[in-house]
Amino acid sequence: MNKNKGFTLIELLVVIAIIGILSSVVIASINQARDKGNDAAIQSNLNGIRSQATLYYDTNSQSYGTAGVVCDTAGSVFVDPTITNQIKAAESASAGEPGIGITATCANDDSGWVVSVPMKTAGNWCVDSTGSAATTTANTSTIKCN
Repeated sequence: MNKNKGFTLIELLVVIAIIGILSSVVIASINQARDKGNDAAIQSNLNGIRSQATLYYDTNSQSYGTAGVVCDTAGSVFVDPTITNQIKAAESASAGEPGIGITATCANDDSGWVVSVPMKTAGNWCVDSTGSAATTTANTSTIKCN
């Protein structure tokens, strides 16, 4: 009598299928964690704008500069190099990789400013000169977060 020891083809296929299912669950969890990490980076970068904008306001005759509704308005608070870098970092985190084309929405007048960037998970993170920082459902071009 000849007894073969080993696994049958069906047993091997079942094990491979189970490994495939488990790996897909792990990959989905990793993607969610990555998106939440990008959202945290967006929030951190935009929240950091507040202190720099306050310094800009204090050193520019109690003004946030030339009024505008874009992030590169000449003479506005948004041309401060630190603020520009923080906005670009938030845009990059929103895209997930550089050069994708996610754009922040900015607006300012001499007495206030607002910046909003789309988050990876849902909505947009909005920060303004009144101290508000919140998730919004759409980008805003007003001087306050909705």
